[in-house]
Parts: sequence; C-alpha cells; structure tokens
Amino acid sequence: MAELIRIKRGLDIKLKGKAGQIFGKAEPATLFSIRPDDFQGIKPKVVVKDGDVVKAGTVIFQDKANPEMKFVSPVSGTVLEVKRGDRRKVLNISIQSDGAYASEPFKKVDPSTLSAADVKSLMLASGFWPFIKQRPYDIVADPNVAPKAIFISGFDTAPLAPEYDYILEGKLEEFQLGVNALAKLTTGKVHIGINIENASKVYKGTKGVELHEFEGPHPTGNVGVQIHHVDPINKGEVVWCINPQDVVTIGTAFKKGAYDFSKIIILSGSCVKKPAYYRTTYFAQLSNILADNVENPANARFISGNVLTGMQIAPDGFLGAYDSQVTVIPEGKQSEFLGWIMPRLNKFSVNRSYFSWLLGGSKEYVLDTNINGGERAFIMSGEYDRVFPMDILPEFLVKAIIAKDIDKMEQLGIYEVAPEDFALCEFVCSSKIETQRIVREGLDFLRKEMA
Repeated sequence: MAELIRIKRGLDIKLKGKAGQIFGKAEPATLFSIRPDDFQGIKPKVVVKDGDVVKAGTVIFQDKANPEMKFVSPVSGTVLEVKRGDRRKVLNISIQSDGAYASEPFKKVDPSTLSAADVKSLMLASGFWPFIKQRPYDIVADPNVAPKAIFISGFDTAPLAPEYDYILEGKLEEFQLGVNALAKLTTGKVHIGINIENASKVYKGTKGVELHEFEGPHPTGNVGVQIHHVDPINKGEVVWCINPQDVVTIGTAFKKGAYDFSKIIILSGSCVKKPAYYRTTYFAQLSNILADNVENPANARFISGNVLTGMQIAPDGFLGAYDSQVTVIPEGKQSEFLGWIMPRLNKFSVNRSYFSWLLGGSKEYVLDTNINGGERAFIMSGEYDRVFPMDILPEFLVKAIIAKDIDKMEQLGIYEVAPEDFALCEFVCSSKIETQRIVREGLDFLRKEMA
C-alpha cells in the first residue's frame, strides 16, 4: 500500500485554456535547436560544425568538465549553424531535419541484466544522462557522485500542466526498462510520487520502485516537495530526479535498439484556440503547432513551460529541453483604470483584494503578464509561508542568499530547494521580488564556493 502524504500549503491557480484528453494535428517539425543554457552546471564543447550530417543520437557537444557526458542530436539531418555570442559562448546549435529519422545504433537489452558500470557508461555516451537532474544545486547530475536515491514525480500540479497518466498510457514496458536503468545508478531506492486522484496504471504496474501517494495543491507535483517529505536532503547527500517522459525515452531506446526522441506536449492557455496534446520531438520548433491556433498573436506571450517557471520564446521558438508544456497567454497592459480600487470580479487575487473570491475556487481566470507594479522593499509578510509546503523559512532563506551568507543558507535548507520551488512565492510576493532568479544565483554561488 502506497504511503499517503497530504500537503496543505500551496496554491492552485486555475487558468482558462486547459486542454482535454485530445490530440491535435500538426505537420512534423523540420527545424530543431539545442540550447546548452537549458542544462545547468555544464560547459559545452561543440564537436560538430556547420554543414555536418548527423543522425538521431549523433554527439553534438560534450561537457568540458566530464567529457564522457554527451549531448546528442534528436533527429537526422544537417547542422545549420553553431551560433555563438560574446566570448564565443555557445548560444544554440540548429539542425535541419531530413525527415528520415535515421538513428545511431543503441544496445537493445534489458538494463537490469547489465552491470551498474555498463549502464552508467551507456547512459553517458548515449546522451540520456542530461535527463537526470541533481539536488542539491538543481544541475545536470554529476556522474562522479553516488545518489542516495532517485525520485520521479509522476504528476504535475502547475497551471494548465499535462496529465502524465494520459501521456504514458500504454507505455508500461518502456517505463519499466527506463526504471531498470535508473535502478542501476543508485544503491538506494527509486521513488515515484503519484497523485491519489489520477494514479497511472503505468506507475502502479512498475516493479522495483517505492510509490508515495500525494494529495494537495500546487506545488505538490514538484519533485523537490516530494523529496522533502519522503527523504530530505542533508548536507553532503545527493538525490537525483527525472521526468517520467524522459524515463520512457530511455526505456524506448533499450527496447528498440535505436533512438526515438519523440515527445508528447500539451499546448494550453487562454490565447490558444484549440488547446490539445501534440506529438512532437525534443528541441523542436513550435511554429507548426502554434500557426493559426493563437488568438491575437501580436499581443500574446509564448512560453515554453508553464506560466510560473517557463521561458518566454518567439512565436517560431523552440521547445525547452525539460518542457512538456507550451503556454500562450495575453501580454499585460502597463496600467489599468483605477487599478486595485475596482471590484474586479474576473481578476484572480490571493489575498482577496478583489471580489472574485466570492465566486468560489472553481472559476477559471484569464490572467495576463502584468505584474501590477515594480520591485520594492522586501517585506517579511509571511506570504511565502502560506504557499511553501516545506519545513523551511523561505523569506529568511532568500534574504540569506541575497546577503551571500553561506552558513545561514545551509542552516535554512538551501540544499533541498530549486528555483521552481519558489515560483509560487514569486507569484504572491507583494514586493515583486524575483525569487527564482535569486535562488538560481544562490545555488550557483554556493556550488562555486563549495567546489
């Protein structure tokens, strides 16, 4: 029987534009772009040049600190451009698909029959290693460090997020093979957090894992919240985590003996005419999905990811490395007539500043990008505590990061957190503090100082 953990602190933001369990139709993407900046903690060394012919699984770049860690092409085709910025920093590598989806060979085997060293070497050389992220620091997992456990969050509670139980339907064999590979990378357990309301048969049918049932508002689906309530991270300990779709991608390669970087994403948001799920590929250009499917695109914000943690992209932009969601919402106006004085029945408010709270919690809102003010003095108001479901003092931790006080940062639990865990804090913050940016800078600073 899976353990049930009830989360009370948090906030569900119900936005208009959620997709039902339907698939939309779109032409396959032909252009792909890999951004090294999507992979925190690595320094890329590009091994291809403009005009090179590649297959799915061909090495594109590697990590300078760990040359055995490879990053590969998602499709077969031609390298169009290795784009560089200031000081020759690699901005992105563009690949034009040939539509053939030819693949480099991969070892067709059940990873449970291989040694731990063989699985590790195969994962590093194949380009699947970057799927695994590490706590502390929220970076690509360090292959030279042994994790005490591996966590998979089997559901997402962010606004308009995809339903993984729907995406993974019929993928039990591939998921099991991926889990078998992950189990070889740790002497500890492989944990899967599941939603008590929508627990996929894939998760419940997987062997060699420990299931934990969760109930509660966002950010219950964040893997950091699940780690905190199941097996908290202490100083000197390391935990790895991975998205369930990436587990399936790994398992598919072991099953087929070839690379298959296809991916299912959800297109949602109040500006989307027909929200739906779409079959695409990692790092794909999204214009084929977005074309003619967005209302008033000139006044819309395109986001790879969710509205709380995603990255703004152009209408012809590309899917982020770890994203399974694309969101389109209206751009905000710079000012509103009478501002907060108006009753605002259609305006969402955390603190009941508007009368919309009288309409109940089931109402869906059309929110834009307006933050309603600028950054101001950091007020210790307790706002963060109401939406932060960890036994950590978030406001004090953010202040310790700003002060670069390493001792305080450690005492206040920085090893357990990632920027995404502070997304709701940023959303409710009356001081408009960019908490996610501050936490990211704090983690980078701490990692550099502790190296």
